[in-house]
Amino acid sequence: MVISMTSNMVADNLSPQMDPVKAPLKFLANHDVPLVYIPSKGGGDETDHVGNFSSQEVNIYDGRETKKKSNLDVEGFKLVSHKSQVTDFFSDTQINSTYQKEMATLVTEITGAKRIEIFDHTRRSACLNRQKETGMREPAAIIHNDYTARSGIKRCQDYFGDRINEGNKLMQQRFAIINVWRSIAGTVYNHPLALCDAETLAPESIVSMERRAEERIGEIQVALYDPRQRWYYFPNMQSDEALIFKTFDSATDGRARFTIHSSFEDPNIPQGGSPRESIETRCLVFF
Repeated sequence: MVISMTSNMVADNLSPQMDPVKAPLKFLANHDVPLVYIPSKGGGDETDHVGNFSSQEVNIYDGRETKKKSNLDVEGFKLVSHKSQVTDFFSDTQINSTYQKEMATLVTEITGAKRIEIFDHTRRSACLNRQKETGMREPAAIIHNDYTARSGIKRCQDYFGDRINEGNKLMQQRFAIINVWRSIAGTVYNHPLALCDAETLAPESIVSMERRAEERIGEIQVALYDPRQRWYYFPNMQSDEALIFKTFDSATDGRARFTIHSSFEDPNIPQGGSPRESIETRCLVFF
């Protein structure tokens, strides 16, 4: 499976459709200095970035209208209907039992994977007071992808730990890391996710950035602005919908490997609406 990005391909994607939202996204301006990402601990603590970043206004298209048949191996993301039986997304008991099983079943159905291992759940809120009350993190505010070609492998190795022989056997075949993102507080009006179509993501626009957390040192990706990039979002996401996107794929055959993304402020949404609250689940997916 080989997918190459050409100017003709990008032009073909610019078919007539609804007017896009014009909004600023925060890109890496240059990489003249060492890049370090220090994630928030939650509870009102802010994420810190060492590096030069700047905002660039981009067109963000309505994925509901233009990406109804998107594919994880092509665009890198897909919106699906999914009603959870979880009644309290702040209950670790419900998350670790009911929700994990639901996510494993959903990702298996979408990908055809032979095995799913869920290793992380992150809750976020756009409201500072709610962050302080619940320990949630703030929405990610820079264009990024969670893993690099190197750190995706390392994260899998770290997950298996003392069972590394089992992990190494599984990693002999193709594997991926897939995120499942959903609202946990009704309709998402502000700070939705913008995602870049992987078909329009040039390798030279991706830059590795050290991720320095208390529990481990890793790497994420940040991105330089490229006018060929094609951005999408799914407005008014509901709690019975899930946005699935790929943050790592071991395959190097041309299919989507990484999905750069960020929250953004939709200028068409009136101020004062209910703040976004969401949960994202990270899955190791073995084929």
